[in-house]
This record gives sequence, C-alpha cells and structure tokens, in this order.
Amino acid sequence: MEALKLGTVTQNAYCLWEGHRLLTKRLFQVLFLFFLLLTTSDQSLAQNASNDEIQAFLNQLFHNRVQLLVHHRQEQLKPFYLQTEKRSKNAMEHEFHRSYYLKKWAEARGVQFVKATGDIRIVRVNKVGDSTRVSLVHSLQLTYQYPTQGEHTMGIGTRHVLNLKKNDGNWYVFKEWYLDPLEENPRLIPTTKQVSELTADQNLHSRKGNKKYNRKKAVQYADKYAGLANQAGQNRRYNQKYLDYTYQGGDCTNFTSQVLGDKEEGGGLPMRSDWRYRYNQGGNVAWVRTDSFNSFLIRSGYGKLIAKGTYEQIAKPTPKFPGTALSKLQPGDVIGYEMNGDVDHFSIVTARDIQGYVLVNSHTADRYHVPWDLGWDKRTKFLLYRIGD
Repeated sequence: MEALKLGTVTQNAYCLWEGHRLLTKRLFQVLFLFFLLLTTSDQSLAQNASNDEIQAFLNQLFHNRVQLLVHHRQEQLKPFYLQTEKRSKNAMEHEFHRSYYLKKWAEARGVQFVKATGDIRIVRVNKVGDSTRVSLVHSLQLTYQYPTQGEHTMGIGTRHVLNLKKNDGNWYVFKEWYLDPLEENPRLIPTTKQVSELTADQNLHSRKGNKKYNRKKAVQYADKYAGLANQAGQNRRYNQKYLDYTYQGGDCTNFTSQVLGDKEEGGGLPMRSDWRYRYNQGGNVAWVRTDSFNSFLIRSGYGKLIAKGTYEQIAKPTPKFPGTALSKLQPGDVIGYEMNGDVDHFSIVTARDIQGYVLVNSHTADRYHVPWDLGWDKRTKFLLYRIGD
C-alpha cells in the first residue's frame, strides 16, 4: 500500500525517510476521520451567498494552482494564503515545491509542460463560525511536449480536505491535507537519459492460444477505473464491486490485483486461495498488501521479475538488455516501487508516449498514463514484472 502524503508536511512520504513508516501509520489514523468525508455521497452546496463565495474562491484557487505547474508564477497564488499563519504559509509553499519539482523533472527528461487544466468536485462543506472545512476531489490534466515533435497528456486525481478561514471579508486557505503524487525532492531526480526503444514486445495483444492473461482487457480496465485521474472512464470512479482501501494504507495493490484478476472486465488471471477477492468481504493479504502481493507474483508464476534497480540501472542499455530493461515491458505488465527495502507501491503499464516513454496507471493517488518514474527519486528501486501470458 502506498504511503500517505500530507500536503502541509515538508518531508517526502514517497521517499520514506528514516522512521517515516511509523509516522505514516499514525497520520493515517489521525487523518482517517477527515478523509472519511470523501467517501460519502456527493452533497450539494446550499444556495446562499456564503457558499457561492466559497465555491468561487475554490474554483479560482485551484485554477491558479494548476497554472502554477506550467507557468510557475508564485505571485498569483499568494493572495489565497495567510502569510502570517504558519500552517497557511506551509500549505502555500507546498504548492511552490511541487511546481518546482515538476519543472526540474521535465528538464531532466528533456520535455516541457505546456498546458494544464483541471476541475474540482466539492463533496462536503462544514461551516463553524468564520471557518469552513471543505472536502473535495481534484482532477488534473497535464500536457508535456518534446523539443522536436510530439506531446503527451496525462491525468492525475487527488483528494483534499481544506480548512478555510475568513479574514477582513476575504477567504483564505488556513491548512490543507491531501495525497500528493508530486511531492518529491527535486534534488534527487535521476538525470540519466532513458533510451527509448520500441520493439515488437510492445504489441498489446496477447499471444495466440493464450488461456490466462488478457492484456488488452487488463489495460482497458486500468484506464476505465483509474478513478479521479483526468481522462479516466467510469465517471472518474472506482469499480464499485471492490472495497476502496485508500484509508487503510492505500489502494494501489488492490487496484493492481483487480486489473490482473477481474474475470469480467480485467486480465482474468484465475484467483487462488492465496490471492483472491471475496465480494462483499474484501481481498486477502496478497490481494491488497504490497509486500505480500510482491511475493505472490513470483511464487505463483503469474509474474516474472525481469529487472530490479534504480532509474540509472534500468533506464540504460546493458549486456543483458541492449534496448534497456524497460523496452521489454508490455502494456499490462507491472512495476513495483521499493524504498529502503520495502515495496510500497504498484502501477500498471498502460501505454508509451510518442517517444516511447513508459506510462502507467495506479491508485493512491490516481494516475492515468503518467510517466513511470514521475514522483519517485534516484534512491527508489524499480521492480519490472512481466506478467505471463
């Protein structure tokens, strides 16, 4: 299960600093009640002037935050935060940090982000005096461009809880929590240039005579149920047949298991006693937990670990992989993300961009056709799994 990121905390949750797993566990317990607000059914805002003000404020706030990711104009965001309040200022600086990270990642990959759009859906508003707590979801769409030709558009979905405060007649962000896939240290971005080599291995169709894994359906499932990520299907919602484990440590492994094992819409790998989901009850340990799922993939023979290493190790040619290990990945394969000896996240390979860069989908936070290393650093070890077909 993927680690929680707290928007107003400066430490990097994906990196899992020493002792951070314990902190993350406590954060989940503390914030669980806040995020429960997001699981309830949508509730309409009362039609009054105050709620109209809040809606307008949030629309403009998130519009400016989206534009910050492309244009990096910090001055356009400052009026939404109280500079004299530490928690408010921390929330603002978090947005500056993620904008800078995205800029440095793009420079390292030889691309430029040229367009960003997004929209919010308010789930609930609770007002107490001059303060208001808002639960909302944000769907972000980002487009990057290569210097020569070609561009790619991705989707990212996040869930937010904001405390707003009114001061001198104006609303401000007092503090905020959310799961942020772009909270990363820009000084730790790997700079090795990935060799992109498209080979016959990139055929989406399963081999003739396949009786087990349907890659095409697996990718369709991953795209349909990518949740809040912009461009995802199913009205940006998860598959309601399955429980959402976001608030129990993360839903990334549960989602990966669904992609591989859903017999109606997904890849159709047969469930087993040691890897299965019981509807109306939930998944067993190997179905929902990263470390157990990682062991199951190898033990079961469902997946073959074709490479493991840092970005530099798997993104460059080697005697074993002249076209890089990444060139062996097909849509429907799996990437694991390991920090400090722990596998903390899984994603599904769903496509490549116009230059051959591997793209993935996942939950927690929700991603749709996002570059496979975006949000990870040079200390991360990546596990490339070929799913047997």
